Amino acid sequence: MMRRRSSSLAAAAVLALAAPSALAATTILPPPDAGFHSSPGVTDYTIGPQDKLDVNVSQLPDLSKEVQVDPSGRILLPLIGQVQAAGRTPEQLSDDIATALKRKYMKDPIVVVSVKDAMGEKVTVDGAVSKPGVYPLPGPTTLLQAVALASGPDPRLANTHRVAIFRTVGGQRRSAFYDLDQIRHGKQQDPAVYGNDIVVVDESGAKSFMQNFQGGSFLGLLGMLIRPW
Repeated sequence: MMRRRSSSLAAAAVLALAAPSALAATTILPPPDAGFHSSPGVTDYTIGPQDKLDVNVSQLPDLSKEVQVDPSGRILLPLIGQVQAAGRTPEQLSDDIATALKRKYMKDPIVVVSVKDAMGEKVTVDGAVSKPGVYPLPGPTTLLQAVALASGPDPRLANTHRVAIFRTVGGQRRSAFYDLDQIRHGKQQDPAVYGNDIVVVDESGAKSFMQNFQGGSFLGLLGMLIRPW
C-alpha cells in the first residue's frame, strides 16, 4: 500500500515539475484553461470527447436520442450527419443542430441538448487518502468534497495541513497548497476543484513529499521518487 501511494505521489510530482511555475506554492489558484474548467452542473459547461449527451428535437421524436461524443469531438445524428460537439456548450450545440435542420427539413426546430454523463470531468485524488483514485465530478465541487470522494484523509498517514491542487493554467502546470483543518473551521476558503485537477494529500512525518517539493529541492525530490518504502 505504501509503495503504491508513494508511486502515485511521484507521478503527481512529475506532472508538477513539467513547468517551473509549479514550484511556486500559493493559496490563490485561477480557474483552468478554457475547455477544462466547467462542471456538469454549470450552465457554461464545455462539452468534451466521450461525453454522453441527450439530444431532444420536439418535432422529430426519431431524432431525439442519446449520443456519445467520439474521440474527435463529433456526434452523428440522423438527417444531419456529423456535428462538432467538443468545445461547444449545450446551448451552442442546440443552436448548431437547429440551424442544420432549418437548412433542409424544418422551419423552426426546437432543439435541447443536455449533458447526461460528463466523462471528461474527473478529478484525481491521491496521496494520504483512504481510497486514492480518479473520480467523476458530480457537479460543482470543492476541495473538501473532492477529498471526501476518496473516503477522506487516511487517519494514520495524512497531514491535513498540507493538501495540494495541481492544475493547468495558461498552458502550464500550477499548484496551490491548502489546510483542510482551516477550511473545516471556516478560517480558509474551500476552493473549487475542476475537471482534470489533481489533489494530493501530504503524508505526515519524515516521509513528507510536499516538504521536498515545496522547498524546491530537486535532489530531495529524486530521493522521494526512488526511495524503497
